[in-house]
Amino acid sequence: MIRQTFLGATAALTLTVPAAAQDLAITGATIATGDGSAPIENATVVIRNGRVIDVGADVDVPGGIPTLDGSGTWVSPGLVAAVTDLGLVDVSAVQSSNDISASSSRFNAALDVAPAINPVSQHILVARTNGITRAVVAPGNSNSIFAGQGAIIDTSGNGDVVMKPRAFQMVTLSESGARIAGGSRTASHVELRNALREATDFAAGRWSGEDNLLTRADAEALGPVIGGRQPLLVLAHRASDIRAVIALAEEFPRLDLVLVGATEGWMVASEIAAAGIPVIAESLQDLPERFEQLASTQSNIGRMHAAGVEVAFNASTARFTHMYRQYAGNLVALSRMPRASGLTWGEAFASISSAPAEAIGMNGQMGVLAPGAVGDLVVWDGDPLEVSSAALRVFIDGVEVPLESHQTRLRDRYRDLDESDRPKAYDW
Repeated sequence: MIRQTFLGATAALTLTVPAAAQDLAITGATIATGDGSAPIENATVVIRNGRVIDVGADVDVPGGIPTLDGSGTWVSPGLVAAVTDLGLVDVSAVQSSNDISASSSRFNAALDVAPAINPVSQHILVARTNGITRAVVAPGNSNSIFAGQGAIIDTSGNGDVVMKPRAFQMVTLSESGARIAGGSRTASHVELRNALREATDFAAGRWSGEDNLLTRADAEALGPVIGGRQPLLVLAHRASDIRAVIALAEEFPRLDLVLVGATEGWMVASEIAAAGIPVIAESLQDLPERFEQLASTQSNIGRMHAAGVEVAFNASTARFTHMYRQYAGNLVALSRMPRASGLTWGEAFASISSAPAEAIGMNGQMGVLAPGAVGDLVVWDGDPLEVSSAALRVFIDGVEVPLESHQTRLRDRYRDLDESDRPKAYDW
């Protein structure tokens, strides 16, 4: 084998692996597999042809595979940012750089975020430095309860970062959905059911084009949803709204439903679990911002998980990817507080790695170190759920990617600033 060393967990790493390398092994590290189990000490992970082939404490590295000594470091799968606008926005207040929603479009369900994703967005590059290698990118609602079709991307920064286009459909039944549909939840529920029935007619060849509220493109786009081939992510916070989503599954049994938000999910956790609906939950919110969040509590995720609900963390906006690990770490802290409900370390890490992947039908393919999964690795200088830890190296599909962004370049540029000189921005 070809062995190289990390030169210490906190030292500047000078070793390099060829940019096109697809085979890699890391030995002697503390490895978090991302499947909910506890970290494994002094373990090895092996990547071949961009995929994980083996991981564990007693793994032999095949001959000829470049091997890195991970002593003193932690290794994990790349994090999966769930339901985020990563790659769709540069400056949210500048409309020309914001493709999250299409307020004046004639279409809704047919909208597809994939062509709008900017692979070299600084938000994507910053997310990568925070250990995020995949993202579930979702559009935002504007003039319809249907926001459109989201995509799964990687954060490599290469020209083609879209791993899976049209990966899911996004719809809202929250307070915002009620406002969009006509000012009441009654209107949003009628609009949703009407759309699903019109899409059913279209798929069955009964589409006349007359007296239909959906455009032809939107009806066609909802075909995979009513057929159960495309997950339907439903934003809902209030307990009664969540119950309405569960009832939707009874009316349209082929729907592949995923709850998003679910601030009051703990109140109906047993019902969610019985329905087998996964949840991509809001962060640790305990101060309600809206009436639909009056029963919010930081123990929401822990209580749902204890009831048997599959729960992942909502990454939210691209600006806050640096807090993703912190939120998961807080769940571990909650498990140690009297009368609070949190998660074990392994469960908390899974909530930002394998759980988001499972929720959108990518179980075993990303967010986990297991045979057959993508070769996304993050080497950390310490426990990845500790805010003081940082990513030392990141590999996507077995290929190392640079940890450089506009932020790091500014840091390096002004690190040795001589205050007697003009700012370096003035240099020609």
